[in-house]
Amino acid sequence: MIRPHVIRTGTLGIETAEPQKALAAARTAAEGAGGYVGNESTQRGKDGRMASTLTLRVPGERFDAVIGALEGGGKLLNRKVEAQDVTEKVADVDSRVKSQQASVARVREMMDKATALGDVVMLEGELSRRQSDLESLLAQQTALKDQTSLATITLAVSEPPPPAAEKKDGETGFGDALAAGWSVFTTVVRYLLLALAAVLPFAVAAALIALGFRAHRRLRPAKPKPVAGPTWVPRQEGAAPAPVAQAPGTASRPDPDPDSDGSGTDREG
Repeated sequence: MIRPHVIRTGTLGIETAEPQKALAAARTAAEGAGGYVGNESTQRGKDGRMASTLTLRVPGERFDAVIGALEGGGKLLNRKVEAQDVTEKVADVDSRVKSQQASVARVREMMDKATALGDVVMLEGELSRRQSDLESLLAQQTALKDQTSLATITLAVSEPPPPAAEKKDGETGFGDALAAGWSVFTTVVRYLLLALAAVLPFAVAAALIALGFRAHRRLRPAKPKPVAGPTWVPRQEGAAPAPVAQAPGTASRPDPDPDSDGSGTDREG
């Protein structure tokens, strides 16, 4: 029966007020399980909180026990465990390594029996290529063996955030009032800009129409004014005759005598 080969990895995040104590406990747990500490980094943020990351390598059969011990080091923030079965890949790489080793041995035997210089040169080039392929396969075999024999645990330890200053019920600070006023101001400005953007096309169209109308009135020719003619007023019985409008440049003539017949002689009686 083929023994299964599994690559196990875990990611753990905890929060504690004593990060150094939790890191020391993690180192002890890894070494007690027959593993070791791979990488470790610590940094302090702008808020003064310290955060550390620890990479542990432990035997696969002790993986669950070490994970359980690390979880009790503080407040658990996140936990992720993965397992990847690489049994077939391990078997394939082992088989290819054996085949490549046999191929290299055959080329060496051929070189021992070769007598011609050209054959020797050709076999040396072939031997170099096959040895390079063998070294690549051996590197893969070693990496798979390391990954399946030792599991990897990444532990992130951080300090809790400082407690926020408590406010009395109904108390509002200057900063809160300023933030609220700024929020209202930006909201009003945003709506005014939206309204202006909606009205702007209509305002531009109305302005263009008004300018066109004014330009049309300026450019069209003026209508000629009508000349006033003579006005005739009907004569009433017993009334004096109305003056007759004279054309310009003509002399005024006296009205005829109403008692005259028009012949220049006076009527009798």
